[in-house]
Amino acid sequence: MTPTRNTVPRRRGRIRWLIIGLAFLAICINYIDRANLSVALPYLNTELHLDPALSGLVLGAFFWTYSLFQLPLGWLVDKVGSRAMFAIAVVWWSVFTAATVVARGFGSLFGIRLLLGIGEAGAFPASARVVEEWFPKRERGIASGIYDSGARGGTMLAVPVVTALIAWLGWKGSFIATASLGIVWAAVWLYVYRSPHAQRWVSEGELRYIEEGGARTGRQQASTEAETGPRIRWRDLFRSRTVWGMAIGFGCQSYVIYFFITWFPSYLVDERHFNLLELGIFGTIPGLVAFLGNFLGGWASDALIRRGHSVTFARKACIVGGMLGSTLIGFADLTPSAVLALVLLSVSFGCVTFATSSIVALPVDIAPETSQSLAGSIQGFQNGIANLAGIASPAVIGWLYGATGSFSWGLLSAAFVAVVGCLVYLLLVGRIEPLGQAKTLATQPKGIPADHD
Repeated sequence: MTPTRNTVPRRRGRIRWLIIGLAFLAICINYIDRANLSVALPYLNTELHLDPALSGLVLGAFFWTYSLFQLPLGWLVDKVGSRAMFAIAVVWWSVFTAATVVARGFGSLFGIRLLLGIGEAGAFPASARVVEEWFPKRERGIASGIYDSGARGGTMLAVPVVTALIAWLGWKGSFIATASLGIVWAAVWLYVYRSPHAQRWVSEGELRYIEEGGARTGRQQASTEAETGPRIRWRDLFRSRTVWGMAIGFGCQSYVIYFFITWFPSYLVDERHFNLLELGIFGTIPGLVAFLGNFLGGWASDALIRRGHSVTFARKACIVGGMLGSTLIGFADLTPSAVLALVLLSVSFGCVTFATSSIVALPVDIAPETSQSLAGSIQGFQNGIANLAGIASPAVIGWLYGATGSFSWGLLSAAFVAVVGCLVYLLLVGRIEPLGQAKTLATQPKGIPADHD
């Protein structure tokens, strides 16, 4: 039941915001740990003697297992629950972050990075499950934006934090220190987190508010599934047009966003001739705008829902609007002004994260309303496909840069992919509603997606 002015309790607590704040911190730690090697590599290479080619393979190793294990880790989150699996994932990647100090050469370091990627693959599916359990439909956009903004926060913090740790403790000490953050987080998480109905700190008013708003709090009964529709099986996700559309669309978003994660500093130095001081000062501006974009996008999407618009309109309007705004990246290298280029890139980054808050809310929006959650699996599927595009983005943009001697064609390719993403969300992604609600997978002829509109 969607809460109305009369059914929403006036007195309610804020424990759900503490919970999503912990998810935000986990994603921050996730991104600091994955970026630690990039900062420490020049120091580490003095001992391991890796050439540039081997260094590139080591830096990329993480992404292969990170993409590959998104779906199985999402499945485990749905089976075991976010409390246990989130803690296991964080402890896993923390252990292998610390294990970097025992690497003795390319082989051992490469293997450690592969194992690191397995654990980090559980973070976003677990966060999606947290949103599903703790947040009513009217707040899922901002909640998703909060935990996703941890990616921007972790990316911005990684360089200054890890650099300071290396200066203080050496490169080995930096890995031990960042790994310790994860272990501490896992202990706090296990102490604090429970499903809403079992959380000792949650008030009755807050519990009623999130339950009446459509959250899966743990009190739903399996009998509801038998009365309202068929069971949606895990393998049915692979023949849903909407799920595939979400994954492909997220891949288009990742193509744009990975420019900022990988090539952006090189663009400012090589193309715009920023010195180190200018890079350190002005290079942080797009990240700050993107951080705010996450919050604004989630708030805007939820505001549209509160004003009576459908979830489909609210999510797609913010996604398409944000992706269209991100096409400004294609114009950045066409202006002779470095200042204007930085403004265009900052707005582009902010727009793409504006869209991302709604993108990461979609798995919870379409998770079937049955006794078995699939939000983690859907988020894992979406992230796994998207990260393959994220791997391709720096390679394609780098190839175009090498072939032409300019970033212009690479930035234009990102703008083109953003437009493709808009079309995917408009044409391939169907109505945003729980799978099986209107047109169930079980009633479709074999081989035809259940959510054809």
